[in-house]
Amino acid sequence: MTDIILHDIDPLLLDRVKRVAQARSWPLQEALMHLLEHGLFACEAELAARFTDSDAMALQAAIAALEHIPSDPGFSKIGRMERPSDVSVAPLESAGLTDVDRDLMAYAQKG
Repeated sequence: MTDIILHDIDPLLLDRVKRVAQARSWPLQEALMHLLEHGLFACEAELAARFTDSDAMALQAAIAALEHIPSDPGFSKIGRMERPSDVSVAPLESAGLTDVDRDLMAYAQKG
């Protein structure tokens, strides 16, 4: 295995590494390898979660297209319409439902 020498390590950082080694009863080298490996996983995951330039451009184009869709007055009233007087509905609390659950059930029954 290759040897790596670290110069000018911050004493606080070295103390933190030593505490991990002591808490896990590991030799210092094993603690360093573990921390390095897990730190790399975190950095690689962060890099993988970023958009590529083409993905970012596609997202910007999609957002721009959505901004040009005209307002639909009917859409904005979803969930805000008065319930017809001939419709009886059990109280939400007794059924353990929310308004959204009840609206979804009513929509499914119509379909």
